[in-house]
Amino acid sequence: MPQLDVQKVPSAEDRTLPVFDELDKLADRIRLGAYNLFARRGASDGAALDDWLAAEREICGPPAKLVERDGAFVLEFALAGFEPAEIAVTATPREIIVKAAHEHAKKSDGEGDAKLRWSEFRSDNVLRRVELPRAVDVDKITAGLKNGLLTITAPQAQERRAAAASIPVTAGS
Repeated sequence: MPQLDVQKVPSAEDRTLPVFDELDKLADRIRLGAYNLFARRGASDGAALDDWLAAEREICGPPAKLVERDGAFVLEFALAGFEPAEIAVTATPREIIVKAAHEHAKKSDGEGDAKLRWSEFRSDNVLRRVELPRAVDVDKITAGLKNGLLTITAPQAQERRAAAASIPVTAGS
């Protein structure tokens, strides 16, 4: 599996990289989308989270999965059509950010001036942030792309695993 470089940010408070500004703008778009869903539905209570998640799915993509296995988080993203050089992975102790963008050069397909009539392809640009349930060891995070599936493995921070292992388990009555 071709390996990708992971931009590692050792402190969750360090928000100086440009990708963090992009995430703030994306959150604003999601917030507006959630508000618009709320406004269309009417001012009923109890669906704010559903509105937020629906707006996030509509705006962000791609599909993703987070699994905890053997003291690590394994995060998978469907990034069909992207090359490794088009994908940037940024990691902090509590989040993984994936940014993918196609570089397009205008070219002829040999069939004259074709006009796009419709497309189900969502976007040529992807920006997705996943907050992790526990801290990870940023220096040990790896990422690889195979058959359009980006797999990121983020080992949990050692002190968190040790603390979790030392919690006594008591039997209930």
